Amino acid sequence: MSAPLATLTLHLPDEAATEALARQLAPMVTGAQTGLPGACIHLQGDLGAGKTAFSRALLRESGITGRIKSPSYALLETYKVSNLYFYHLDFYRFSDAREWLDAGFRDLLRDDAVVLIEWPERAEGFLPPPDLLICLVYAGDGRDATLTAYTARGQTWLNAIVPPPLTAPSPRQAPPADA
Repeated sequence: MSAPLATLTLHLPDEAATEALARQLAPMVTGAQTGLPGACIHLQGDLGAGKTAFSRALLRESGITGRIKSPSYALLETYKVSNLYFYHLDFYRFSDAREWLDAGFRDLLRDDAVVLIEWPERAEGFLPPPDLLICLVYAGDGRDATLTAYTARGQTWLNAIVPPPLTAPSPRQAPPADA
């Protein structure tokens, strides 16, 4: 993979914060904010780290209505809003990196479509660099999300992301004076 252009790490304390991050990215990838629709986003992380939750929130915020299914078994779920196609892929079941080529997914990697790929490392060496790589790692009850831009488009998105507000620790109460 090519050298990253920029990186941003955010703490996402809960699923709502993961969804809020997806809501920030949605107008950028659909072109509503940038005027340039399309994206390739890779999502890495352990099982249950929030890859599908992020994808569902992004798709929902982008205008997808109805049921949004995980592509774990079908490998690909396709959606369309207006003239913009959304391809949500999951390579978890791949045992060989070349399987994505055999499946014919290469044709989906278009600049004018939004492509979300979960488990991209299962096709490592065969995928082009994404606009944005989002790596989700367990951090206590929440997740740490490291967003890495590999294209100028992805770098523009990173520059526009507003980190979630830090939760201030609750002040300790002083013990009663007569204690």
